Amino acid sequence: MHFEANHLYHIYNQGNNGQKIFFTRENYLFFLKKIQDHLLLHCDLLAWCLMPNHFHLMVKVRDDSSDEYVQKIQPNSEPDYQHDVNSRTPSTEALNKAIGIILASYTRAINKQQNRSGSLFQAKTKAICLTQNETIAKVWFQQNGITQINVDHPEMQYPNLCYQHILSNHV
Repeated sequence: MHFEANHLYHIYNQGNNGQKIFFTRENYLFFLKKIQDHLLLHCDLLAWCLMPNHFHLMVKVRDDSSDEYVQKIQPNSEPDYQHDVNSRTPSTEALNKAIGIILASYTRAINKQQNRSGSLFQAKTKAICLTQNETIAKVWFQQNGITQINVDHPEMQYPNLCYQHILSNHV
């Protein structure tokens, strides 16, 4: 998957053959803790939905060359960038690795809990960019530290529809 800074993405996956991936309340909480520990280093979580056999995440990818990001992953140290700081782009590799860690460690825990083996999730996690069209205005803005989706213009409806889908998926 390829990610770019300051864009919104819909990330989702489901259990192999539509099978369950969450079996207990604690499974949901464990998965959310994994998201908090690994994914939120690289992006802001705008919406999420965990269903018994799949999950949806809507994220805004951060600029990983920002001072805020560096302080989060390397407190009290000098930045050690593996890319050109002037490019101000996120590390696609780091975000993909974070998603991989979440899914792999969650799978190991479920396999142990359920006395099973093998893949829990489908092979390919999907990430769809909701804001790729550069000809439209920004679909999100921050006000008082809160990220909000701008739906004043018809061309900005896709991110809003995705957001509504994620929030109402359980219904």
